[in-house]
Amino acid sequence: MTSAVVNVAARLAAMAESMPRAVAVVEPLGYDRQHRRKYRQVTFQQLDRDSDRIARGLRRRGITPAMRLALLVRPGIDFVSLVFGLFKAGSVVILIDPGMGLKKMVKCLAEAEPEGFVAVSPVQAARTILRHRFPKARLNVTVGRRWFWGGATLDQLRDGPWIERETQIAATGADDPAAIIFTTGSTGPPKGVLYRHGNFDAQVEQIRDFYAIRPGGVDLPGFPLFGLFNCAMGVTTVIPDMDPSRPARVDPAKIIEAIHDWKVTQMFGSPAIWNRVGRYCQNHRIKLPTVRMVLSAGAPVPVDVLRRMKAAIHGEGDVHTPYGATESLPVASISGAEVFDQTEAQTQRGAGVCVGGCFPGIRWKVIRIVDGPIDTIDKVEELPRGEIGELIVQGPVVTRQYCTSVEANKLGKIADGESVWHRMGDSGYFDDRGRFWFCGRVAHRVLTPQGPMYPVCCEAIFNQHPTIYRSALVGVGPSGRQRPVIVLEPKNGRLPDGQEATAELITEIRRLGVENRLTAGIDQFLLHPAFPVDIRHNAKIFRERLAVWAAERLADTSPQRG
Repeated sequence: MTSAVVNVAARLAAMAESMPRAVAVVEPLGYDRQHRRKYRQVTFQQLDRDSDRIARGLRRRGITPAMRLALLVRPGIDFVSLVFGLFKAGSVVILIDPGMGLKKMVKCLAEAEPEGFVAVSPVQAARTILRHRFPKARLNVTVGRRWFWGGATLDQLRDGPWIERETQIAATGADDPAAIIFTTGSTGPPKGVLYRHGNFDAQVEQIRDFYAIRPGGVDLPGFPLFGLFNCAMGVTTVIPDMDPSRPARVDPAKIIEAIHDWKVTQMFGSPAIWNRVGRYCQNHRIKLPTVRMVLSAGAPVPVDVLRRMKAAIHGEGDVHTPYGATESLPVASISGAEVFDQTEAQTQRGAGVCVGGCFPGIRWKVIRIVDGPIDTIDKVEELPRGEIGELIVQGPVVTRQYCTSVEANKLGKIADGESVWHRMGDSGYFDDRGRFWFCGRVAHRVLTPQGPMYPVCCEAIFNQHPTIYRSALVGVGPSGRQRPVIVLEPKNGRLPDGQEATAELITEIRRLGVENRLTAGIDQFLLHPAFPVDIRHNAKIFRERLAVWAAERLADTSPQRG
C-alpha cells in the first residue's frame, strides 16, 4: 500500500463539505393521483453521512479491507450510498450486469470468489440455494426483507448516529484494489477486470476536465456507475426510470419527463437509449433546451442517432462519443459536430469510424496484429500512420490485470518494465492528425486469400441502402482462405416479399459493393430478420454466431433469406 491515501469516496466527502445542501441523487418513485411523478432525493451531506454509517456497520460485522463483496442492488439512492460505503470500508466491490443472463452471471460471480453478498432479497435467496458455488460468502447483507438466510440487513448497517469528525474512509492507496467489474462478453467469455482506487480517481479527473464538467450540473446517467462519478464531481444524479440492462427497451417519455422535471444539463447512455429518445423527440417535435451535453458510449454510435440527439438539445450543445472499454475508459472522444463536418463522408466510403484524439493521460500505439500473446513491449511492431493494426493503450485509467482469468492476462496485456499496456482488441489506424479510426474488432476481421477485410469498413458501404438497418461482414471457411459474406438485416426486420423481391434487393446490394474497391470482391449476400446482439447495448453484433449461421445457409440449397 502506498503512503498517499487515494480513495474516490474522499471526493464525495469533499463535495459534502463544499456543497452540503445541494441535491446529490434523485430517485424516481411512482405517480400521485394527478399522475405527477414523485421523487426521493438526498443531498451530498446526507449521502456522505449515510455512506459513513454503512461503512461503520460493515466494519462492526467483520468486513475488513480488501474483502470481496458482490453488490447486486437496483439503481437508486441505496445503490450509490452502498458503493461509497463499501469504498469507505476498503472493500473490493464486485459489480456485474444481470443483463448477461443468469447462467453467465452465476459463473462470473463464482469466478470472482466473493466473501459476501450485499444484495436484494431474491438474490440472497438464490445465493442460499447455490451456496456451494460461493463457499467463501459468509458475510451477507440483505437490502430489503430478510427471510431465512440470516445475516444483517441494510437498515441494521445504518443503525447508529453519524458522528462528526469520525472518519470512515479507509486509508487505501492508488494501487489498492477497489472493484471487480465484468466485461459484457460480447467477443468472448465475460472477464473480471480489477479496478484500483487510482483508476477510479483518474477517471473522475479525466472525464471532468475533458468535458469541462463543473459542480452544480444535473446528469441523467443511463449507466448506474456513472452516477458515482457525478457524486465525486458535485453533479446531481437523476436516476432514470428504466432497466439499465435493457436500454433498447427504454420508455423515451419517462426519460424526457425526468429531463424536464429536473432541468437536466447533461446525459450519459448507450446508443440504444439515445436512438429511442432521439426518434421520440423528432416524431413529437420535442426540444430539450436545458441539455448542453450528451455522452454516448458502450457501442458504435450511428450518425443518424448523433444527428437526431443534437437537433433535440440546446443549440449550443453537442453529442460526444467517448471511446474505450471496460478495461480502459476513457481513451478517446469525438464530438458530433466534428463527425458531421469532417469524418462522416469518409466513413460512408469505407474509411472506418473516427473515434477522435486521445485523452491527455493516454499513451497509444497501433501495432502489427498478432493472433496470440505478446509478452513484452519490445516484441511489438509499431505501424506508421495510415496502416491498419491493433490499438494498445497505457495510462492511469487503464487497468493492469484481469482477476478471473490467467489466459485473459496473457492475451490482453503487454509488459513494459513495471508498466502494462492493454490490448484493446480493436483494429484501426491513425490519421495525419493523430486520430484513431476504428475498423472493427481484431477477432472479427475476415482473412481471405487476397488479404484481411475489416468489418466496419466494408459494412458502411451496404448500410447506405435505404432498406437496410445494419449489415455484418463474416467469413466462412478456414482462416487465410475465408470467403467474405455480407449478412443484411432489413429495417424493422421486414424481409422482402417473395424470391423475386429478394433477388432484386440482392442485386441492388451487390451493385453497391462492386462500386467500392473494398467490397468489390464480395459476391455472397444473405438476409437475416434480426441479428443476435448483446443485451446491454443492443448494438454489438455477435458475428461469430452469424458466421456459423451463414455457413449453414451457404451449405443449404434454400433461398438466400433468413
